[in-house]
Amino acid sequence: MNLLEIPQGKTVAPAVFIETSQSHRYPSVADAFHALSMPITVIESPEGALACSGGHISWDTDQQQGPLVKAHAPALPLSSLGSRTFQQSFGLKYAYVGGSMAKGISSVALVEALGRQGMLSFFGAGGLQVPEISGAIDRLQQLPTEIPWGINLLHSPTEPLLEQGTVDLLLKRQVQLVEAAAYLDLTVDIVRYRIAGIHRGADGVPVAPNRIIAKVSREEIAEKFCSPPPQKFLRELVSCRAITEEQAELAAQIPMADAITAEADSGGHSDNRPMPALFPTIATVRDRAVKLYKYQRPVYLGLGGGIGTPAAAAAAFAMGADFIVTGSINQACIEAGTSDAVRQMLAETRQADIIMAPAADMFEMGGKVQVVKRGTMFSMRASKLYELYKACHDWDQVPPLEQEKLEKSVFQMSFAAVWEETKRFFSAHDPAQIRRAEADSRHKMALVFRWYLGMSPRWANQGDLARKIDFQIWCGPAMGAFNEWARGTFLENPETRQVATVALNILRGAALHLRQSTLQQQGLDTAEFRPAFRPVLMEQLKEYLR
Repeated sequence: MNLLEIPQGKTVAPAVFIETSQSHRYPSVADAFHALSMPITVIESPEGALACSGGHISWDTDQQQGPLVKAHAPALPLSSLGSRTFQQSFGLKYAYVGGSMAKGISSVALVEALGRQGMLSFFGAGGLQVPEISGAIDRLQQLPTEIPWGINLLHSPTEPLLEQGTVDLLLKRQVQLVEAAAYLDLTVDIVRYRIAGIHRGADGVPVAPNRIIAKVSREEIAEKFCSPPPQKFLRELVSCRAITEEQAELAAQIPMADAITAEADSGGHSDNRPMPALFPTIATVRDRAVKLYKYQRPVYLGLGGGIGTPAAAAAAFAMGADFIVTGSINQACIEAGTSDAVRQMLAETRQADIIMAPAADMFEMGGKVQVVKRGTMFSMRASKLYELYKACHDWDQVPPLEQEKLEKSVFQMSFAAVWEETKRFFSAHDPAQIRRAEADSRHKMALVFRWYLGMSPRWANQGDLARKIDFQIWCGPAMGAFNEWARGTFLENPETRQVATVALNILRGAALHLRQSTLQQQGLDTAEFRPAFRPVLMEQLKEYLR
Protein backbone atom coordinates (compact mmCIF):
# COMPACT_ATOMS: atom_id res chain seq x y z
CA MET A 1 0.00 0.00 0.00
CA ASN A 2 1.28 3.46 -0.88
CA LEU A 3 1.29 5.71 2.17
CA LEU A 4 -0.47 8.38 0.16
CA GLU A 5 -3.51 6.07 -0.04
CA ILE A 6 -4.86 6.62 3.50
CA PRO A 7 -7.75 4.31 4.47
CA GLN A 8 -11.08 5.96 5.21
CA GLY A 9 -11.36 7.13 8.82
CA LYS A 10 -7.60 7.15 9.36
CA THR A 11 -5.37 10.16 9.87
CA VAL A 12 -1.79 10.45 8.78
CA ALA A 13 -0.75 8.32 11.73
CA PRO A 14 2.27 6.02 11.73
CA ALA A 15 1.89 2.69 9.98
CA VAL A 16 3.75 -0.49 10.82
CA PHE A 17 5.49 -2.97 8.56
CA ILE A 18 4.48 -6.63 8.98
CA GLU A 19 7.19 -9.01 7.84
CA THR A 20 6.30 -12.32 6.20
CA SER A 21 8.21 -15.30 4.87
CA GLN A 22 8.56 -13.42 1.56
CA SER A 23 10.06 -10.34 3.22
CA HIS A 24 13.58 -9.29 2.41
CA ARG A 25 15.78 -6.76 4.19
CA TYR A 26 18.32 -4.90 2.07
CA PRO A 27 21.85 -4.13 3.34
CA SER A 28 21.05 -0.42 2.96
CA VAL A 29 18.32 1.90 1.79
CA ALA A 30 20.53 2.75 -1.21
CA ASP A 31 20.55 -0.92 -2.29
CA ALA A 32 16.76 -1.04 -2.13
CA PHE A 33 16.52 2.26 -4.01
CA HIS A 34 18.08 0.61 -7.07
CA ALA A 35 15.76 -2.41 -6.97
CA LEU A 36 13.23 -0.84 -9.32
CA SER A 37 11.43 -4.10 -10.05
CA MET A 38 10.42 -4.39 -6.38
CA PRO A 39 8.31 -2.16 -4.11
CA ILE A 40 10.35 -0.94 -1.16
CA THR A 41 9.35 0.06 2.36
CA VAL A 42 11.70 2.13 4.51
CA ILE A 43 11.30 1.36 8.23
CA GLU A 44 12.70 2.67 11.48
CA SER A 45 15.02 0.45 13.50
CA PRO A 46 17.49 0.82 16.35
CA GLU A 47 20.25 0.80 13.71
CA GLY A 48 18.57 3.61 11.76
CA ALA A 49 16.54 3.47 8.56
CA LEU A 50 16.27 0.06 6.86
CA ALA A 51 14.60 -0.95 3.62
CA CYS A 52 12.51 -4.04 2.99
CA SER A 53 10.52 -5.63 0.22
CA GLY A 54 7.71 -8.13 0.58
CA GLY A 55 5.52 -8.13 3.66
CA HIS A 56 2.70 -5.64 4.02
CA ILE A 57 1.81 -2.35 5.69
CA SER A 58 -0.78 -2.11 8.44
CA TRP A 59 -2.47 1.07 9.58
CA ASP A 60 -3.81 -0.59 12.72
CA THR A 61 -0.90 0.31 14.98
CA ASP A 62 -2.93 -0.42 18.12
CA GLN A 63 -3.20 -4.11 17.33
CA GLN A 64 -0.07 -4.81 15.31
CA GLN A 65 3.50 -4.99 16.48
CA GLY A 66 6.26 -4.08 14.07
CA PRO A 67 8.66 -1.36 13.02
CA LEU A 68 7.22 2.00 12.05
CA VAL A 69 7.12 2.86 8.36
CA LYS A 70 9.01 5.95 7.22
CA ALA A 71 8.24 5.77 3.51
CA HIS A 72 7.08 3.44 0.77
CA ALA A 73 7.63 3.34 -3.00
CA PRO A 74 5.94 0.99 -5.48
CA ALA A 75 7.81 -1.10 -8.02
CA LEU A 76 8.90 0.97 -11.01
CA PRO A 77 10.37 -1.22 -13.78
CA LEU A 78 11.50 0.66 -16.88
CA SER A 79 8.62 -0.79 -18.87
CA SER A 80 6.15 0.97 -16.55
CA LEU A 81 7.30 4.43 -17.59
CA GLY A 82 4.85 6.13 -19.94
CA SER A 83 1.78 4.45 -21.36
CA ARG A 84 1.51 0.66 -21.39
CA THR A 85 -1.20 0.83 -24.06
CA PHE A 86 1.08 2.95 -26.26
CA GLN A 87 3.77 0.29 -25.93
CA GLN A 88 1.31 -2.49 -26.76
CA SER A 89 -0.15 -0.57 -29.69
CA PHE A 90 3.24 -0.08 -31.32
CA GLY A 91 4.80 -3.39 -30.25
CA LEU A 92 7.33 -1.89 -27.84
CA LYS A 93 8.89 -2.83 -24.54
CA TYR A 94 9.64 0.75 -23.54
CA ALA A 95 7.92 4.09 -24.16
CA TYR A 96 11.04 5.49 -25.81
CA VAL A 97 11.24 6.80 -29.38
CA GLY A 98 14.31 7.85 -31.35
CA GLY A 99 13.10 10.76 -33.45
CA SER A 100 14.06 11.03 -37.09
CA MET A 101 17.08 13.14 -38.02
CA ALA A 102 17.26 14.12 -41.69
CA LYS A 103 19.83 13.13 -44.31
CA GLY A 104 19.98 9.60 -42.91
CA ILE A 105 21.52 10.70 -39.60
CA SER A 106 18.88 8.50 -38.00
CA SER A 107 20.47 5.61 -39.84
CA VAL A 108 19.31 2.05 -40.41
CA ALA A 109 21.91 0.94 -37.86
CA LEU A 110 20.53 3.38 -35.27
CA VAL A 111 16.95 2.29 -35.92
CA GLU A 112 17.93 -1.36 -35.61
CA ALA A 113 19.93 -0.83 -32.40
CA LEU A 114 17.00 0.79 -30.60
CA GLY A 115 14.53 -1.68 -32.09
CA ARG A 116 16.45 -4.69 -30.79
CA GLN A 117 16.00 -3.31 -27.26
CA GLY A 118 12.24 -2.85 -27.68
CA MET A 119 12.29 0.86 -28.56
CA LEU A 120 10.99 2.59 -31.68
CA SER A 121 13.03 4.74 -34.05
CA PHE A 122 12.51 6.35 -37.44
CA PHE A 123 14.89 6.40 -40.38
CA GLY A 124 15.84 10.01 -41.26
CA ALA A 125 14.45 10.18 -44.79
CA GLY A 126 14.11 13.97 -44.78
CA GLY A 127 16.32 15.65 -47.37
CA LEU A 128 17.03 12.36 -49.19
CA GLN A 129 15.86 11.45 -52.65
CA VAL A 130 13.47 8.60 -53.31
CA PRO A 131 16.11 6.05 -54.44
CA GLU A 132 18.08 6.62 -51.21
CA ILE A 133 14.94 6.15 -49.12
CA SER A 134 14.09 3.01 -51.08
CA GLY A 135 17.51 1.54 -50.29
CA ALA A 136 16.96 2.15 -46.57
CA ILE A 137 13.54 0.49 -46.73
CA ASP A 138 15.17 -2.55 -48.40
CA ARG A 139 17.45 -2.99 -45.38
CA LEU A 140 14.77 -2.27 -42.78
CA GLN A 141 12.34 -4.76 -44.30
CA GLN A 142 14.98 -7.46 -43.97
CA LEU A 143 15.07 -7.04 -40.17
CA PRO A 144 13.27 -9.58 -37.97
CA THR A 145 9.57 -8.77 -37.83
CA GLU A 146 9.63 -8.14 -34.07
CA ILE A 147 11.94 -5.13 -34.49
CA PRO A 148 9.80 -1.96 -34.72
CA TRP A 149 10.73 0.82 -37.13
CA GLY A 150 9.30 3.64 -39.18
CA ILE A 151 10.26 6.23 -41.81
CA ASN A 152 10.34 10.02 -41.54
CA LEU A 153 7.93 11.95 -43.75
CA LEU A 154 9.21 15.52 -43.87
CA HIS A 155 7.03 18.35 -45.14
CA SER A 156 8.57 19.90 -48.27
CA PRO A 157 6.70 23.16 -48.96
CA THR A 158 9.13 24.31 -51.67
CA GLU A 159 9.52 20.85 -53.25
CA PRO A 160 6.06 19.23 -53.28
CA LEU A 161 7.18 16.62 -55.80
CA LEU A 162 9.64 15.22 -53.25
CA GLU A 163 6.89 14.74 -50.66
CA GLN A 164 4.62 13.23 -53.31
CA GLY A 165 7.33 10.84 -54.47
CA THR A 166 8.12 9.80 -50.91
CA VAL A 167 4.45 9.00 -50.23
CA ASP A 168 4.23 7.04 -53.49
CA LEU A 169 7.23 5.00 -52.36
CA LEU A 170 5.88 4.42 -48.83
CA LEU A 171 2.58 3.15 -50.23
CA LYS A 172 4.25 0.98 -52.85
CA ARG A 173 6.57 -0.59 -50.28
CA GLN A 174 3.77 -0.92 -47.68
CA VAL A 175 5.55 1.07 -45.00
CA GLN A 176 2.86 1.46 -42.37
CA LEU A 177 4.42 3.82 -39.82
CA VAL A 178 5.81 7.31 -40.38
CA GLU A 179 6.92 10.22 -38.25
CA ALA A 180 5.50 13.37 -39.83
CA ALA A 181 7.71 16.37 -39.14
CA ALA A 182 8.00 20.10 -39.94
CA TYR A 183 4.42 20.34 -41.26
CA LEU A 184 3.11 23.88 -41.57
CA ASP A 185 -0.23 22.53 -42.75
CA LEU A 186 -1.70 19.26 -43.92
CA THR A 187 -1.17 18.28 -47.55
CA VAL A 188 -3.12 16.02 -49.83
CA ASP A 189 -0.17 13.61 -49.90
CA ILE A 190 -0.01 13.00 -46.15
CA VAL A 191 -3.80 12.55 -46.16
CA ARG A 192 -3.44 10.11 -49.04
CA TYR A 193 -0.90 8.13 -47.04
CA ARG A 194 -3.06 8.08 -43.91
CA ILE A 195 -6.25 6.95 -45.66
CA ALA A 196 -4.82 4.34 -48.04
CA GLY A 197 -6.36 0.96 -47.25
CA ILE A 198 -8.74 2.22 -44.56
CA HIS A 199 -11.52 -0.27 -43.78
CA ARG A 200 -14.01 -1.18 -41.12
CA GLY A 201 -12.73 -3.62 -38.51
CA ALA A 202 -14.59 -6.63 -37.09
CA ASP A 203 -15.83 -4.42 -34.24
CA GLY A 204 -17.15 -1.86 -36.69
CA VAL A 205 -14.49 0.71 -35.83
CA PRO A 206 -12.54 2.16 -38.80
CA VAL A 207 -9.02 0.75 -39.15
CA ALA A 208 -6.28 2.78 -40.89
CA PRO A 209 -3.33 0.46 -41.66
CA ASN A 210 -1.00 3.42 -42.18
CA ARG A 211 -0.11 5.05 -38.88
CA ILE A 212 1.32 8.50 -38.17
CA ILE A 213 3.18 9.95 -35.21
CA ALA A 214 3.25 13.71 -35.81
CA LYS A 215 5.86 16.05 -34.30
CA VAL A 216 4.28 19.43 -33.62
CA SER A 217 5.27 22.57 -31.73
CA ARG A 218 2.22 24.73 -32.36
CA GLU A 219 -1.37 24.39 -31.18
CA GLU A 220 -2.89 25.00 -34.61
CA ILE A 221 -0.82 22.21 -36.19
CA ALA A 222 -1.58 19.87 -33.30
CA GLU A 223 -5.26 20.53 -33.84
CA LYS A 224 -5.00 19.57 -37.51
CA PHE A 225 -3.33 16.23 -36.69
CA CYS A 226 -5.82 15.53 -33.89
CA SER A 227 -8.76 16.17 -36.24
CA PRO A 228 -10.11 13.96 -39.05
CA PRO A 229 -8.65 14.56 -42.54
CA PRO A 230 -9.99 17.76 -44.18
CA GLN A 231 -13.00 17.18 -46.37
CA LYS A 232 -11.44 19.11 -49.26
CA PHE A 233 -8.63 16.55 -49.48
CA LEU A 234 -10.99 13.61 -49.14
CA ARG A 235 -13.12 14.94 -52.01
CA GLU A 236 -9.99 15.43 -54.11
CA LEU A 237 -8.84 11.86 -53.43
CA VAL A 238 -12.29 10.48 -54.26
CA SER A 239 -12.42 12.45 -57.49
CA CYS A 240 -9.08 11.04 -58.64
CA ARG A 241 -10.13 7.55 -57.46
CA ALA A 242 -7.32 7.24 -54.92
CA ILE A 243 -9.98 6.27 -52.33
CA THR A 244 -13.63 5.27 -52.48
CA GLU A 245 -16.66 7.13 -51.14
CA GLU A 246 -16.92 4.57 -48.34
CA GLN A 247 -13.29 5.13 -47.38
CA ALA A 248 -13.88 8.87 -47.30
CA GLU A 249 -16.76 8.31 -44.88
CA LEU A 250 -14.59 6.11 -42.67
CA ALA A 251 -11.77 8.65 -42.78
CA ALA A 252 -14.05 11.26 -41.23
CA GLN A 253 -14.18 9.12 -38.07
CA ILE A 254 -10.44 8.92 -37.33
CA PRO A 255 -7.73 11.47 -36.43
CA MET A 256 -4.95 12.27 -38.86
CA ALA A 257 -2.39 10.95 -36.37
CA ASP A 258 -2.37 7.99 -33.98
CA ALA A 259 0.02 9.90 -31.73
CA ILE A 260 1.36 13.42 -31.31
CA THR A 261 4.80 14.41 -30.14
CA ALA A 262 4.90 17.82 -28.50
CA GLU A 263 8.26 19.03 -29.85
CA ALA A 264 9.87 21.54 -27.50
CA ASP A 265 13.30 23.21 -27.89
CA SER A 266 14.95 20.77 -30.29
CA GLY A 267 17.64 20.48 -32.93
CA GLY A 268 16.76 21.19 -36.55
CA HIS A 269 13.33 22.70 -37.19
CA SER A 270 12.28 24.20 -33.87
CA ASP A 271 10.08 26.92 -32.45
CA ASN A 272 12.22 26.82 -29.27
CA ARG A 273 9.19 26.17 -27.07
CA PRO A 274 9.93 25.44 -23.37
CA MET A 275 8.93 21.90 -22.48
CA PRO A 276 6.84 22.67 -19.34
CA ALA A 277 4.78 25.27 -21.24
CA LEU A 278 4.30 23.37 -24.50
CA PHE A 279 3.22 19.95 -23.23
CA PRO A 280 0.12 20.94 -21.23
CA THR A 281 -0.99 23.21 -24.08
CA ILE A 282 -0.78 20.44 -26.68
CA ALA A 283 -2.42 18.05 -24.17
CA THR A 284 -5.40 20.40 -23.94
CA VAL A 285 -5.69 20.51 -27.74
CA ARG A 286 -5.55 16.71 -27.92
CA ASP A 287 -8.13 16.22 -25.15
CA ARG A 288 -10.50 18.72 -26.74
CA ALA A 289 -10.31 16.95 -30.11
CA VAL A 290 -10.83 13.48 -28.62
CA LYS A 291 -13.93 14.73 -26.80
CA LEU A 292 -15.28 16.59 -29.83
CA TYR A 293 -14.87 13.77 -32.35
CA LYS A 294 -15.59 10.88 -29.96
CA TYR A 295 -12.79 8.68 -31.33
CA GLN A 296 -12.98 4.98 -30.56
CA ARG A 297 -9.22 4.71 -30.03
CA PRO A 298 -6.84 6.96 -28.07
CA VAL A 299 -4.59 9.65 -29.53
CA TYR A 300 -1.32 9.22 -27.65
CA LEU A 301 0.77 12.21 -26.62
CA GLY A 302 4.54 12.14 -26.26
CA LEU A 303 7.15 14.76 -25.49
CA GLY A 304 10.47 15.53 -27.17
CA GLY A 305 12.91 18.41 -27.45
CA GLY A 306 15.29 19.02 -24.57
CA ILE A 307 15.37 15.43 -23.35
CA GLY A 308 19.04 14.65 -22.85
CA THR A 309 19.17 13.60 -19.21
CA PRO A 310 17.26 11.26 -16.88
CA ALA A 311 15.88 14.28 -15.01
CA ALA A 312 14.34 15.69 -18.21
CA ALA A 313 12.85 12.28 -19.07
CA ALA A 314 11.43 11.97 -15.55
CA ALA A 315 9.88 15.42 -15.89
CA ALA A 316 8.24 14.38 -19.16
CA PHE A 317 6.76 11.23 -17.64
CA ALA A 318 5.69 13.15 -14.52
CA MET A 319 3.76 15.57 -16.75
CA GLY A 320 1.88 12.62 -18.22
CA ALA A 321 3.76 11.91 -21.45
CA ASP A 322 2.77 8.57 -22.97
CA PHE A 323 6.27 8.33 -24.47
CA ILE A 324 9.44 10.39 -24.81
CA VAL A 325 11.37 11.26 -27.96
CA THR A 326 15.12 11.92 -28.18
CA GLY A 327 17.09 13.35 -31.09
CA SER A 328 20.22 15.44 -30.59
CA ILE A 329 21.81 12.98 -28.16
CA ASN A 330 21.34 10.12 -30.64
CA GLN A 331 23.28 12.02 -33.30
CA ALA A 332 26.32 11.87 -31.04
CA CYS A 333 26.16 8.04 -30.92
CA ILE A 334 28.32 5.73 -32.99
CA GLU A 335 25.35 4.32 -34.96
CA ALA A 336 24.29 7.74 -36.28
CA GLY A 337 24.80 8.37 -39.98
CA THR A 338 27.30 11.16 -39.50
CA SER A 339 31.07 11.53 -39.18
CA ASP A 340 33.48 11.08 -36.29
CA ALA A 341 34.36 14.77 -36.65
CA VAL A 342 30.75 15.71 -35.96
CA ARG A 343 30.51 13.29 -33.04
CA GLN A 344 33.56 14.90 -31.47
CA MET A 345 32.12 18.39 -31.95
CA LEU A 346 28.84 17.30 -30.39
CA ALA A 347 30.68 15.78 -27.42
CA GLU A 348 32.20 19.20 -26.76
CA THR A 349 28.96 21.15 -27.19
CA ARG A 350 27.53 23.08 -24.26
CA GLN A 351 24.03 24.54 -23.96
CA ALA A 352 25.23 28.01 -25.02
CA ASP A 353 26.92 26.61 -28.15
CA ILE A 354 23.78 26.45 -30.30
CA ILE A 355 22.06 29.03 -32.49
CA MET A 356 19.22 29.41 -34.98
CA ALA A 357 20.09 29.61 -38.69
CA PRO A 358 18.16 29.69 -42.01
CA ALA A 359 16.71 26.36 -43.13
CA ALA A 360 17.45 25.00 -46.60
CA ASP A 361 13.95 23.61 -47.18
CA MET A 362 12.18 26.80 -46.00
CA PHE A 363 14.79 29.37 -47.03
CA GLU A 364 12.53 31.75 -48.96
CA MET A 365 9.90 31.59 -46.20
CA GLY A 366 12.39 32.58 -43.51
CA GLY A 367 12.22 29.20 -41.76
CA LYS A 368 15.02 28.38 -39.33
CA VAL A 369 16.75 25.39 -37.78
CA GLN A 370 18.76 25.08 -34.57
CA VAL A 371 22.41 24.16 -35.11
CA VAL A 372 25.80 23.98 -33.42
CA LYS A 373 27.49 27.39 -33.33
CA ARG A 374 30.82 26.45 -31.75
CA GLY A 375 33.57 25.56 -34.23
CA THR A 376 31.67 26.52 -37.39
CA MET A 377 30.74 29.64 -39.34
CA PHE A 378 27.67 28.06 -40.91
CA SER A 379 25.06 30.06 -38.99
CA MET A 380 26.82 33.35 -39.74
CA ARG A 381 27.27 32.57 -43.43
CA ALA A 382 23.75 31.19 -43.89
CA SER A 383 22.27 34.27 -42.19
CA LYS A 384 24.27 36.51 -44.54
CA LEU A 385 22.86 34.67 -47.54
CA TYR A 386 19.32 35.20 -46.28
CA GLU A 387 19.99 38.90 -45.66
CA LEU A 388 21.20 39.28 -49.25
CA TYR A 389 18.21 37.33 -50.58
CA LYS A 390 15.84 39.69 -48.76
CA ALA A 391 17.71 42.79 -49.91
CA CYS A 392 18.47 41.93 -53.55
CA HIS A 393 16.26 40.89 -56.43
CA ASP A 394 19.02 38.99 -58.24
CA TRP A 395 22.73 38.20 -58.11
CA ASP A 396 23.65 41.29 -60.10
CA GLN A 397 22.26 43.47 -57.30
CA VAL A 398 24.56 41.88 -54.71
CA PRO A 399 27.44 44.35 -54.08
CA PRO A 400 30.63 43.28 -55.89
CA LEU A 401 32.61 43.01 -52.65
CA GLU A 402 29.97 40.65 -51.21
CA GLN A 403 29.97 38.62 -54.43
CA GLU A 404 33.73 38.20 -54.17
CA LYS A 405 33.54 37.09 -50.51
CA LEU A 406 30.82 34.54 -51.23
CA GLU A 407 32.53 33.03 -54.25
CA LYS A 408 35.91 32.85 -52.55
CA SER A 409 35.00 31.73 -49.01
CA VAL A 410 31.45 30.36 -48.95
CA PHE A 411 30.82 28.76 -52.35
CA GLN A 412 34.54 28.29 -53.11
CA MET A 413 33.55 28.51 -56.77
CA SER A 414 31.84 31.04 -58.97
CA PHE A 415 28.12 31.78 -58.83
CA ALA A 416 27.84 30.42 -62.37
CA ALA A 417 29.54 27.15 -61.38
CA VAL A 418 27.19 26.69 -58.43
CA TRP A 419 24.24 27.33 -60.74
CA GLU A 420 25.42 24.62 -63.11
CA GLU A 421 25.58 22.12 -60.21
CA THR A 422 22.14 23.25 -59.06
CA LYS A 423 20.72 22.86 -62.55
CA ARG A 424 22.03 19.31 -62.84
CA PHE A 425 20.38 18.38 -59.54
CA PHE A 426 16.96 19.86 -60.24
CA SER A 427 16.97 18.70 -63.86
CA ALA A 428 16.97 15.16 -62.50
CA HIS A 429 14.59 15.69 -59.57
CA ASP A 430 12.31 18.70 -60.19
CA PRO A 431 12.73 20.38 -63.61
CA ALA A 432 9.99 22.89 -62.79
CA GLN A 433 12.41 24.59 -60.43
CA ILE A 434 14.82 25.24 -63.32
CA ARG A 435 12.08 26.64 -65.56
CA ARG A 436 10.98 28.95 -62.77
CA ALA A 437 14.54 30.09 -62.08
CA GLU A 438 15.16 30.89 -65.73
CA ALA A 439 12.08 33.13 -65.68
CA ASP A 440 12.75 34.57 -62.20
CA SER A 441 16.32 35.65 -61.42
CA ARG A 442 15.53 36.04 -57.71
CA HIS A 443 14.44 32.40 -57.52
CA LYS A 444 17.66 31.47 -59.33
CA MET A 445 19.64 33.28 -56.63
CA ALA A 446 17.62 31.50 -53.91
CA LEU A 447 18.41 28.09 -55.41
CA VAL A 448 22.13 28.93 -55.52
CA PHE A 449 22.06 30.11 -51.91
CA ARG A 450 20.16 26.96 -50.93
CA TRP A 451 22.93 24.93 -52.56
CA TYR A 452 25.23 26.02 -49.72
CA LEU A 453 22.59 25.25 -47.08
CA GLY A 454 21.96 21.86 -48.66
CA MET A 455 25.61 20.91 -49.01
CA SER A 456 26.67 21.92 -45.48
CA PRO A 457 25.02 18.96 -43.70
CA ARG A 458 26.45 16.64 -46.36
CA TRP A 459 29.98 17.94 -45.69
CA ALA A 460 29.35 17.35 -41.98
CA ASN A 461 27.98 13.83 -42.41
CA GLN A 462 30.86 12.88 -44.71
CA GLY A 463 33.43 14.43 -42.39
CA ASP A 464 34.88 16.66 -45.12
CA LEU A 465 37.47 18.44 -42.98
CA ALA A 466 38.28 20.87 -45.77
CA ARG A 467 34.75 22.27 -45.23
CA LYS A 468 34.62 21.84 -41.44
CA ILE A 469 34.08 25.56 -40.92
CA ASP A 470 30.84 25.15 -42.93
CA PHE A 471 29.44 22.10 -41.12
CA GLN A 472 25.71 22.39 -40.47
CA ILE A 473 25.02 20.23 -37.41
CA TRP A 474 21.42 20.14 -36.23
CA CYS A 475 21.42 20.23 -32.44
CA GLY A 476 19.34 21.38 -29.47
CA PRO A 477 20.24 22.28 -25.86
CA ALA A 478 19.69 18.67 -24.78
CA MET A 479 23.17 17.92 -26.14
CA GLY A 480 24.84 20.26 -23.69
CA ALA A 481 22.81 18.86 -20.80
CA PHE A 482 23.73 15.31 -21.80
CA ASN A 483 27.44 16.16 -21.97
CA GLU A 484 27.36 17.64 -18.48
CA TRP A 485 25.57 14.54 -17.14
CA ALA A 486 28.06 12.24 -18.89
CA ARG A 487 31.15 14.19 -17.80
CA GLY A 488 33.61 11.98 -15.92
CA THR A 489 31.89 8.74 -17.00
CA PHE A 490 32.46 6.29 -19.85
CA LEU A 491 29.87 8.18 -21.93
CA GLU A 492 32.06 11.28 -22.01
CA ASN A 493 34.03 9.62 -24.82
CA PRO A 494 32.05 9.80 -28.11
CA GLU A 495 33.55 6.46 -29.18
CA THR A 496 31.65 4.68 -26.38
CA ARG A 497 28.26 6.25 -27.00
CA GLN A 498 26.03 3.43 -28.18
CA VAL A 499 22.47 4.57 -28.77
CA ALA A 500 20.77 1.73 -26.85
CA THR A 501 23.10 2.16 -23.86
CA VAL A 502 22.31 5.87 -23.81
CA ALA A 503 18.56 5.23 -24.10
CA LEU A 504 18.42 2.64 -21.33
CA ASN A 505 20.49 4.86 -19.05
CA ILE A 506 18.02 7.68 -19.67
CA LEU A 507 15.12 5.39 -18.76
CA ARG A 508 16.88 3.92 -15.73
CA GLY A 509 17.77 7.35 -14.43
CA ALA A 510 14.23 8.62 -15.04
CA ALA A 511 12.79 5.76 -12.99
CA LEU A 512 15.25 6.46 -10.17
CA HIS A 513 14.35 10.15 -10.23
CA LEU A 514 10.65 9.31 -9.97
CA ARG A 515 11.30 6.87 -7.12
CA GLN A 516 13.37 9.52 -5.35
CA SER A 517 10.50 12.00 -5.71
CA THR A 518 8.04 9.50 -4.21
CA LEU A 519 10.25 8.93 -1.16
CA GLN A 520 11.11 12.59 -0.82
CA GLN A 521 7.44 13.56 -0.72
CA GLN A 522 7.06 11.32 2.32
CA GLY A 523 9.79 13.12 4.22
CA LEU A 524 12.74 10.84 3.51
CA ASP A 525 16.14 12.47 3.05
CA THR A 526 17.17 11.39 -0.46
CA ALA A 527 20.45 13.29 -0.82
CA GLU A 528 22.48 10.07 -0.67
CA PHE A 529 20.77 8.76 -3.82
CA ARG A 530 21.96 11.50 -6.17
CA PRO A 531 25.09 9.70 -7.43
CA ALA A 532 22.80 6.86 -8.56
CA PHE A 533 21.67 8.82 -11.61
CA ARG A 534 25.07 8.64 -13.31
CA PRO A 535 25.34 6.42 -16.41
CA VAL A 536 26.28 2.76 -16.04
CA LEU A 537 27.60 0.16 -18.49
CA MET A 538 25.25 -2.08 -20.45
CA GLU A 539 26.31 -5.05 -18.31
CA GLN A 540 25.08 -3.21 -15.22
CA LEU A 541 21.88 -2.19 -17.00
CA LYS A 542 20.82 -5.79 -17.55
CA GLU A 543 19.46 -6.14 -14.02
CA TYR A 544 16.99 -3.35 -14.82
CA LEU A 545 15.73 -5.01 -18.00
CA ARG A 546 14.16 -8.08 -16.45
